[in-house]
Amino acid sequence: MKWKKKAAPAVGAVACQLRRKEHPFSNLRGYVPLGGGEEQIYHEIREAIPVLDAAIGKLVRLSGGFTVRCPDKTVQRKLEDFLKTVPTGHAQVGVDSFLSCYVDSLLTYGRAVGELVVHNGHLRAVCWGDVRSVEIQEGETSLDLRLCAPGESGRMEPLPYQELLLFTTWQPEPEHPYGVSLFRGMPFLADILMKIYTAMGSNWERAGNVRYSVVCKNDDGLDAAAVRQRGAEMAEEWSRAMEDGKNGTVRDFVAVGDVEIKVIGGEAPILDSQVPVRQILEQLVAKTGLPPFLLGLNWSTTERMSTQQADILTSELWALRRCVEPTVRKICRTYLALEGLDDRVEIEWNDISLQDITEESKADLYKAQAENLRKGN
Repeated sequence: MKWKKKAAPAVGAVACQLRRKEHPFSNLRGYVPLGGGEEQIYHEIREAIPVLDAAIGKLVRLSGGFTVRCPDKTVQRKLEDFLKTVPTGHAQVGVDSFLSCYVDSLLTYGRAVGELVVHNGHLRAVCWGDVRSVEIQEGETSLDLRLCAPGESGRMEPLPYQELLLFTTWQPEPEHPYGVSLFRGMPFLADILMKIYTAMGSNWERAGNVRYSVVCKNDDGLDAAAVRQRGAEMAEEWSRAMEDGKNGTVRDFVAVGDVEIKVIGGEAPILDSQVPVRQILEQLVAKTGLPPFLLGLNWSTTERMSTQQADILTSELWALRRCVEPTVRKICRTYLALEGLDDRVEIEWNDISLQDITEESKADLYKAQAENLRKGN
């Protein structure tokens, strides 16, 4: 049998391997929603589009803090002191810093992981982890979950102390039981937006660093050698004039004959990107649930947060709080149990205030006046 040899690749194909001209976030173009391995895509989306990065930060800050309530006031003071001073890793102190990073990961990747560090029978630290470095596996039942990390052999192995690990999912679905990222549905639109921005950058780079076309038209009947010589002399003089202009000196360009000088691509207009960019940003911002003006997008001169917008955003923030509250309660109860104290604790979240304080005060005043009128009647 005669084996056919594979054809050698073309020279151009080999030479172009390191010369690809495309936008820097190339993973967005090859995204296929398969339900797994999307963490790097979401990380690039957040890095590529500052509006989405700001949206995550605002949602984390608007979620606010909390206070704890225990039946015994002495136990409550000890727990409050622990929550304020517990190390959380990366030079951060306090459970609020842990909760900020935990919620940030929850919104970005759809899940968040953490760890309770116990030493000599006491809870010493509460650390958050990178969900991209762990793997979730189901046990014998769907209620039995195990977090795995690379072992000495390089394979994913279950971590030894599963009871000390923290794991939370955001809006799990039957198809995605381990959480859904806030950025789901955005890679396609983000890819289009990156193409527009990349094209804008290339066009402005050409517009700011112009290239000239110098054409000398003459009919002197010169031979080919003379034409080449005259062209070389004209190119040398033009280059010298341009270089002197960069050095701060002015030099005239003098040529003999009918000389025509044009800017290459100067006649081509730059496309207006305002409408398509706004249409895409409207879709992306709508997914975050935040009003556009909170992200610096002043699409209307009279934009302000209405009562309906505030109520909707408040409900979104309360849903986020309910999602992470079991994790906060586990941290508090673990500390109290290891200290030998009563582990009964209640989590009370701070009030969410999104309305104008003046308008709220007026509303309270009108309610009080109406109540006085009812009592008088």
